[in-house]
Amino acid sequence: MAVAYFRSPIGLLQLTADQRKLRGLRLIDKEDKPAAPNGITESVCAQLEAYFAGTLQAFSFAMLPHGTAFQVRVWAALSRVPYGKVVTYGQLASAIGQPTACRAVANALGANPILLALPCHRVVAATGLGGFSSGMPAKRQLLRHEGILSADSDHILKKFFFTFP
Repeated sequence: MAVAYFRSPIGLLQLTADQRKLRGLRLIDKEDKPAAPNGITESVCAQLEAYFAGTLQAFSFAMLPHGTAFQVRVWAALSRVPYGKVVTYGQLASAIGQPTACRAVANALGANPILLALPCHRVVAATGLGGFSSGMPAKRQLLRHEGILSADSDHILKKFFFTFP
């Protein structure tokens, strides 16, 4: 398994990949394994650089997140939420055909193995920002980066809400 690290504005990201697909992208405190990059991790790092530079809005690398069948369904729906838009936990639950499963959706988001590409930072509570497994400062920073939040407010305008087709 290839391992690489990327220093981002939200902190140190660890990437893991096999020979064909990204398997993990997570925020960590410090490097815990020796770096051993491959072509996949190098491509992902280049795309992360472009994303944080503001020149990329959609990632185009192959990924294979590991999870339960329910988690994979949640992540598949989540991957349809575009840059600069948000959905609520309830909207995401409805998008997978389980409108009462908001808490289970939140748990699936908390287990997201591929941060940013599976954009769990774009899911908010009906009454506010909700949570984020990588911490609220990172969520706020990502939402500000995507133009959803202003520098001085956590209020999300209706124009930023995505509606699933």
